[in-house]
Amino acid sequence: MSNFQPGERVDAKEEPTGRAHSGRDHVEKGSVSSFFEPEIVKPVRRIGAREFDFSRQVAVMAIVNRTPDSFFDRGRTYALRAAVDAVLAAAADGADWIDIGGVPFGPGPEVTEAEELDRVIPVVEAVRAASDVVISVDTYRTGVARAAIDAGADVINDTSGLQDDALASLVAASQAALVITHSLASPPRTPHPRPAYQDVAREIAAFLGERAARAVALGVPPERIIIDPGHDLNKNTRHTLELTRRLSEITSIGYPTLAAVSNKDFIGETLDLPAGLRLPGTLAAVVLSIVQGARIVRVHDVPAAVSAVRLTEAVLGWREPAYTRHNV
Repeated sequence: MSNFQPGERVDAKEEPTGRAHSGRDHVEKGSVSSFFEPEIVKPVRRIGAREFDFSRQVAVMAIVNRTPDSFFDRGRTYALRAAVDAVLAAAADGADWIDIGGVPFGPGPEVTEAEELDRVIPVVEAVRAASDVVISVDTYRTGVARAAIDAGADVINDTSGLQDDALASLVAASQAALVITHSLASPPRTPHPRPAYQDVAREIAAFLGERAARAVALGVPPERIIIDPGHDLNKNTRHTLELTRRLSEITSIGYPTLAAVSNKDFIGETLDLPAGLRLPGTLAAVVLSIVQGARIVRVHDVPAAVSAVRLTEAVLGWREPAYTRHNV
């Protein structure tokens, strides 16, 4: 391990912490990766009933939103049975992890805590009774997080960037993991128009390092922390493209990094495509994120993402082919 401390801010002008080898190294030595490999705090982790080795494995997180106004599925999984079926189908298609949400990130009609509980908890309970897939709940509310953990959730995915210290204290007192996401809106779900950054990757790295350190101070063990730079969250397309290009500055902080890139507006605006036609761009963003150190990818189309992720793992030398017959 290097001498960096978990949560230490990365200087964008310095070489990110980790290993990055050139293609020439790969040719001459024959056995090293030519991609960035961050040094991760306790890479082998048990999350719920499953074990991950984030030094050589990428987890596929499926998205199931029990909302009527999700930007992508437009309420397709709003009904309880539809949401539960979607989770179990994603697990059968190879998802390691399911992220369940009851409130959209952006501004919109108010969703009370009681409504959020009614949307999320029955899904968690039904899925926990049927599967050992990792369950995360996308919430910034401590009360919802408490009920979700009690119902069997393994992870709390806080897209507010840990604006409530009580949420971290709650996670610390449980066995759950915590995802800390970069976002600027305060309070959550309020407009934050025309976000401005002097150095987007450096500022996001500093934010995540500070919030992770706060979580540790509140009792969350470092081995239960995951970070997410928040692609498109309070960022315009140029910000998110630069963030993706410089993602190694985030992954080098030392915690497993979640890349939530699926079908987002930066893909649509770059390629001039509506949400339903962004899968190829999504897969490109997924692979680019992995080769810069992302170890969890959040996606809508599970079968396509699983294929892209598993092939990337094989190219990186982490996974054997299912079989080898060609030219053998």
